[in-house]
Amino acid sequence: MAWDTEGTRRRLRDAALVEFAARGFDGTTVGAIAARAGVNKERLYSYFGDKKALWELVLATELERLAAAVRLTGAGLDDIGEFAGATFDYHAAHPELGRLLQWEGLQDGPPADVVGRTMHYQEKVERFATAQREGVLDPGLDPAHLVFALIALAAWWQTVPQLAEMITGAGPNDQEECARRRRFVVEAARRLASPSRT
Repeated sequence: MAWDTEGTRRRLRDAALVEFAARGFDGTTVGAIAARAGVNKERLYSYFGDKKALWELVLATELERLAAAVRLTGAGLDDIGEFAGATFDYHAAHPELGRLLQWEGLQDGPPADVVGRTMHYQEKVERFATAQREGVLDPGLDPAHLVFALIALAAWWQTVPQLAEMITGAGPNDQEECARRRRFVVEAARRLASPSRT
């Protein structure tokens, strides 16, 4: 019987995502990942090298999925609103990503795939800077800060759901509240980036 190498690798990646999101890099063991995947931990070492390499692969893969799902198609106010809304939707559907990013922030050392991620976000910064020069977006805002603020505006709801519930009185499973939050994110993003009218 042939060994399902790709299926085993996928099960290990999926198990690592769950374990890393719950416990971070330091709190996760290779044994826990292997047990969740139903695979001998020697396979993990054979396929991925070590826990650090698997951590970086998991985080990079999740960020690639986010980038593929959330596209910034233009840099107008409607585009920015939809970018923020799509970012909100993605984080609502994939709350483990916010947890991974929080765990990464608590670690020493460089972030996973720092070069690729930096290029990805710098492209957005440059697109916003161009839109500012063209008068489409508020030129008084630092475009890098604007990119960061839009992501935070959209993602923070799922990253700290207990804070969102304390402030709004509604939990993460309240669909009406989720829809209100999304509408707020879209409108706030548009207003934030809008050129001032005097």
